[in-house]
Amino acid sequence: MDKQRKQLKDLRSQRWLAPDDMRSFAHRQRLQQMGLRREEFMSRPVIAIINTWSDLSPCHAHLRERADAVKRGILQAGGMPFELPAMSLGEVMVKPTTMLYRNFLAMEVEELLMSLPIDGAVLMGGCDKTTPGLLMGAISADLPCIFVPAGPMLSDRHRGMSVGAGTHTKKFWDEYQAGNIDQPEWIALEARMTRASGTCNTMGTASTMTSIAEAMGFTLPGASSIPAMDAAHTRMASASGARIVDMVWEDLRPSTFFNEHSVRNGVVTYMALGGSTNAAIHLIAVAGRGGVPLTLETIDRQGHGVPVLANIFPSGDRLMEDLYYAGGLPALLKEIREKLALDCMTVNGRTLGDNLQAASCNDADTIRNTENPVTDGRALAVLTGNLAPSGAVIKPSAASAKFLKHVGPALVFDSIAEMNARIHDPNLDADENTVLVLRNGGPVGAPGMPEWGNLPIPRKLLEAGVRDMVRLSDARMSGTHYGTCVLHIAPEAAVGGPLALLQTGDIVELDVDAGRIEMRVSEAELERRREAWKPAVRTVKRGYTRIFLDHVRQANEGCDFDFLMGHEPPVEPSIF
Repeated sequence: MDKQRKQLKDLRSQRWLAPDDMRSFAHRQRLQQMGLRREEFMSRPVIAIINTWSDLSPCHAHLRERADAVKRGILQAGGMPFELPAMSLGEVMVKPTTMLYRNFLAMEVEELLMSLPIDGAVLMGGCDKTTPGLLMGAISADLPCIFVPAGPMLSDRHRGMSVGAGTHTKKFWDEYQAGNIDQPEWIALEARMTRASGTCNTMGTASTMTSIAEAMGFTLPGASSIPAMDAAHTRMASASGARIVDMVWEDLRPSTFFNEHSVRNGVVTYMALGGSTNAAIHLIAVAGRGGVPLTLETIDRQGHGVPVLANIFPSGDRLMEDLYYAGGLPALLKEIREKLALDCMTVNGRTLGDNLQAASCNDADTIRNTENPVTDGRALAVLTGNLAPSGAVIKPSAASAKFLKHVGPALVFDSIAEMNARIHDPNLDADENTVLVLRNGGPVGAPGMPEWGNLPIPRKLLEAGVRDMVRLSDARMSGTHYGTCVLHIAPEAAVGGPLALLQTGDIVELDVDAGRIEMRVSEAELERRREAWKPAVRTVKRGYTRIFLDHVRQANEGCDFDFLMGHEPPVEPSIF
């Protein structure tokens, strides 16, 4: 490998800094204007720290400090760090949804890396859409990069049980609505449940995606499991800074290690984690940026037979802190090593198999073996039928077994506003067997495909003890949530998908084992409804959302922009 190491003259940043001409004189001049000595940037790799820290992103509130640790590692290894802020996608605060801006972040990362004298990058993030956004942009730019996961928040306790963000928020809200939690207790929970910086400590989208990033080779071993407030997290950040410098000299770019085998490792890991349904969309988009074609059918096939082994909410009853103590993701991967491509290279310069040799499980209840899975249900099932000809997804491991094969009448809501206005009406015509349907929540319809898919249970049914129903939507669901929810129905209603033709009272049939979601409506009647259907008048006429609506693809294609899908060699900018 030493013979293949880059020389100083080969560094990309040298195009900006080395020539003895007026343009490069100006580049060097402006760097010295910031108080840098010429020696600090002329003979070292220039490393970008892409930081998604924000004062309004609680998941990333600690990343400003972690960037200092990354800088320390870069400097000690002989690199020159420059911190570059990028759009922070704090899941809870950003409206209408962070999914609207995932592609924005991906574009920003790609443009930052390509337009500046950067040799390699440290990607800092973790909240749901941040991880795929950072990876998508970095893969397209194809410079050496390493991902630093933000890490999960600390756990809480309530009435003797572990309490995590998201999953328990939904559970406690249902009990509050049912009158089983009073307001003082509700207010107390509000102040305690998320008690430190970091991402959701359940196996929601954040931990699912950072774990997948690790399995695909983009992080140091074990990085995704370290709690945000653990001292080991700061050490990991510093080590990542040190490692990226060597990656630059080794020219270890995504195109040299990210391929169909590493994507398959991500899929298998996703299933063993009992991960978020959102990962299906993000994996397709990330894989596509690396030139790896991935479909829902491929995810379904590659994940088939992989049991859920991570006993983490919402599929299990533990939290991410427990996974860390149990040995972290490497211990889980070791349990499924026979299903992994162990010869895949990772950012530390070793193969995945090499990285797993020292891994061990310290808690056989948190990280199960294949003979003792957390649940008989899969992490993801793909459904098709006349309601979802391009596919839909469900998370059987977080659903009620009795509803996995179900027939019931539809109750259709055309918008989130209509649903919120009607769902708790005591006269609502619904019982436990009713199929609740929310449409126009997809990429175009919402717009941005918000997390509306976990439709609330009507209050009158909550009071009667009902805690789950079959629910259908072209929207997404938070990875921290649970229930029998069919999501990502494609094509979505707003572009004329069959969901737009469903009417209240139509009989819906769900059969997860058979992979089917159907409405019992004749083709002749559907054709009549199709001829009468008209798309909504588009009201957005400007800004980024206009670009999004004009170019976003459907959920089964990863919701990437049509002009960014696929992989092409990056075009270097002219500096003259």
